[in-house]
Amino acid sequence: MKVILQKDVKGQGKKGQLVEVSEGYARNFLFPKGLAVEATGGNIKNFENQKKSMEKRQEEEKEEAKKFAKELEDITITIPVKAGEGGRLFGAVSTKQIADALKQAKLNIDKRKLVLDEPIKTLGYTKIPVKLHHDVMGTLNVHVVEEK
Repeated sequence: MKVILQKDVKGQGKKGQLVEVSEGYARNFLFPKGLAVEATGGNIKNFENQKKSMEKRQEEEKEEAKKFAKELEDITITIPVKAGEGGRLFGAVSTKQIADALKQAKLNIDKRKLVLDEPIKTLGYTKIPVKLHHDVMGTLNVHVVEEK
């Protein structure tokens, strides 16, 4: 029996795929749990329309992310921290601190989107990559200054 998957199903496929499964598996497991619908002519057309609208929405999100990435390059976030002699920090600046500073600047970027391989441990400017979309990366300027 051919079905269209509504959600990812382990061992069968990803959301939106047209797969062949046994009739019992479809009727007793996939259909009751809302994981799939039968691949009839109407359901296939409906699925194709949904897929087109989803692709259009994703393209719009990608364009918005590109615009935001350009705006983000002009922004510099300043983070005051305690430092010792020679510009060495007591501790380090993490993604959580950067995300908190962004919230104070009224920019809502989740700390998981900040790509920081290791915490910042020195004073000065640092460019941090920000994953805005799965295809779009932006750059954020972070200025770490000594707290007075």
